[in-house]
Amino acid sequence: MLKQMKVKGLLFDPYNNTYIIILRDETNNDILPIWIGKPEANAIGFALEGIFTPRPMAHDLIKNILDSLDAKLISIVVTDLNENTYYAKIHLMYNDSEFAIDSRPSDAIALALRANAPIFATEDVLKKYSSEELDRWLENLRPEDFGKYDA
Repeated sequence: MLKQMKVKGLLFDPYNNTYIIILRDETNNDILPIWIGKPEANAIGFALEGIFTPRPMAHDLIKNILDSLDAKLISIVVTDLNENTYYAKIHLMYNDSEFAIDSRPSDAIALALRANAPIFATEDVLKKYSSEELDRWLENLRPEDFGKYDA
């Protein structure tokens, strides 16, 4: 079973010196924080802010290639969490065939934001991210930590 998720924030984790993208389902019952690197955070931040660079960045290039080939990005799905590593699939439609391509969630999300494609997470991923871990993590967050992307 899949749950549609929205990007609700992008924040810096000073304890780990990394960035976190916050995904939340539409009912605000499930939250999925994914730790990502600075380049991926920049790519996602640019997409959220609607910032375009003079030359295409990697995710813009991929979108341009897909557009040139008349391939449609259907969705991205965060498919698994294994040993603190998240996995994702990019679902494409090309010539009446659907393809699922392995991806890091950060790259898939950056591409989905550029293509206005929906973002999903499997129920298994949401269950694996246990409520105990989430509660401990959320205890230290303030509302302003979620950034300005709350939709």
